[in-house]
Amino acid sequence: MLFRRKTKTGDSVEEVEKLKQLLNAKSEMVSIGAHQVRTSLSAIKWIIKMFLDGDLGKLTAEQENLLRKAYDGNDKAINLVSEILLVNKSEEVVEKKYVFEKVNIVEMIENTIFDFSGESLWRGIEIIFLKPQTVLPETKVDKEKILVVLQNLIENAIKYSKYHGKIFVSVKIEKENIEISVKDAGIGISEDSKIKIFEKFYRTENAQKKEAMGSGIGLYTTKDIVEKHRGKIWFESKENEGTTFFVSLPISR
Repeated sequence: MLFRRKTKTGDSVEEVEKLKQLLNAKSEMVSIGAHQVRTSLSAIKWIIKMFLDGDLGKLTAEQENLLRKAYDGNDKAINLVSEILLVNKSEEVVEKKYVFEKVNIVEMIENTIFDFSGESLWRGIEIIFLKPQTVLPETKVDKEKILVVLQNLIENAIKYSKYHGKIFVSVKIEKENIEISVKDAGIGISEDSKIKIFEKFYRTENAQKKEAMGSGIGLYTTKDIVEKHRGKIWFESKENEGTTFFVSLPISR
């Protein structure tokens, strides 16, 4: 008689594997669908923007008012889809195995800043990369997951900055580690919130007022990834004055 090996929860290994496959399929479907929706919404956004800017002729006051409402609603939808993609990606990277390879961290930062150039321009925010004066050694990391760390920190800095604000990104060698910092002059973090900031699903009151949409999973995921790299993450912040996040990663493993 054949027996199926059981897991600690009592489910068979086969059942667990089947469930994992279903979850992976769901995750991929959500990702593909959300990307397609966001692409279409972005195209609509810029068409509406052309009308509002007068590029396609003068609008009446009523037309402008209606298009402004359509533009704002479309923008909220884009933010929601972006949040779905972020949560979906965050859940994936926490569960996946880590594959370490040597990467050029400066190049990764430059590419990430470029990816957010459209959003930062739209929000009236300048991202300044303070590149190191000397060539940094390649760092052994899981490239996909560290990319999520960079995306989360830079996206948060953009979302919680003030209009016409500046974000400073820097990277340097600190002993045997690569240290990355992302500094904004935005809403900051209150003293009461500092101890909870890396908790899953936690969002500060200020963050909820500034950006209604948000999952509270970004910093939780970021901390998890950094710690799995045997690294450290911390921050300095003053309410209404801004926040700087620091990430320290060992150069070699």
